[in-house]
Amino acid sequence: MNPKLLFWIPALLRVTFIVIGAAIVWWLFGAVYGLGVGLLAMSTQYYVQLTYLSQLGAWMDDPHSSRLPDGWGAWTNIFSRLYRLRRDDERHQAELTEWLARFRQAMHLLPDGVAIMDDVLFLEWCNPAAERHLGLTLGRDKGMRVTNLVRHPDFIDYIVLGRYEQPLTLSLRDRKLICQIIPFENRRQILVTHDATETDRIEEMRRDFIANASHELRTPLTVIVGFLEIASSGMQIDPASREAHLKLMTEQAHRMQRLIEDMLTLSRLESMDYPLRSEHVDVPALVESIAQEARALSGGKHEITTSVDGPDVMGSTEELRSAFGNLVSNAVRYTPAGGKVHISWTNNGGGPQFAVTDTGIGIEQKHIARLTERFYRVDKSRSRDTQGTGLGLAIVKHVLLRHGGTLTIKSEAGKGSSFIVSLPKK
Repeated sequence: MNPKLLFWIPALLRVTFIVIGAAIVWWLFGAVYGLGVGLLAMSTQYYVQLTYLSQLGAWMDDPHSSRLPDGWGAWTNIFSRLYRLRRDDERHQAELTEWLARFRQAMHLLPDGVAIMDDVLFLEWCNPAAERHLGLTLGRDKGMRVTNLVRHPDFIDYIVLGRYEQPLTLSLRDRKLICQIIPFENRRQILVTHDATETDRIEEMRRDFIANASHELRTPLTVIVGFLEIASSGMQIDPASREAHLKLMTEQAHRMQRLIEDMLTLSRLESMDYPLRSEHVDVPALVESIAQEARALSGGKHEITTSVDGPDVMGSTEELRSAFGNLVSNAVRYTPAGGKVHISWTNNGGGPQFAVTDTGIGIEQKHIARLTERFYRVDKSRSRDTQGTGLGLAIVKHVLLRHGGTLTIKSEAGKGSSFIVSLPKK
């Protein structure tokens, strides 16, 4: 039925009933009573309408579905329709609020910075990553022009020229940022920032690794190829020289073999396809085995002692053997003949510790922070003499990362060093 008819028919019926009632009273009791009853009934109707109209006005000031009156007559239908509309609106508003909360949470968790600006570059909103990248504070800088907040000539030129097809690479706050502006809607723009510092560092490490590995492999290959060319040329070589050449080629071949094995070990430790296989590790037996290997490497030139007062642990026996063995072999190689090397396994309040202390040549403080970098050498000539590959401490670092451990280095040039491995309690 037509909604207008649903309104007017009941209204006309109520007026008709009032008129009929007043007419009956008029006929029974006279005109005065009839008119009085009719006026009273119409006044009552008028008062009811004003009351519901007042309630509607009060509800409009704070519209909420739970506070809507029930109504009477035509107002029942009006309030019912308003209730349905308000209920749907509240549901949609709740959904929008939930989606907005999810959006803000997602924006807060994004590693990339996102800043929303209007058409004249006034900041409207930004996520924490944008605050870190650009040095912004949303509560303080909201409503300010971004070019006044980020005072970098390249950034301002990028904004002024409006060439947003290509991103801008920016060095800002000791970080390398890739910035790009994306226009959206009619009067807003999005500034997206990506921190490429770590990517650049990894790329630089990759280039250094390739360069260092190539350099390390070049020397033994040059020696071997040189001697092979002499041998293949038919030149007469006396037995003593031939013996020396063969010995040197064997040494260089073993050096290449050790280098390649260490590189493969590092690659395996860094691979996500090679998860840690935890097992029970008999650390006292492991320490004793490493000490015996150290004594064999020393050849009786050093005093090597051990002290074991710690628990067994869960981890990879082979990986821990590699890490502990690298530390002990380094101590033997870099300690002059007659020096001391002490290996200990203890348990303190923070968890078990493996420590190697020597009376060797020591390390200057400026080198300690970089010792675990691949191919980093304090003294390149001495590293060649000790047959090191330059990857031992890098292997130690990655093994400890997989076991949740840390490496602490204490050293003083000319007085010896201490390498302390701390493992978690569990």
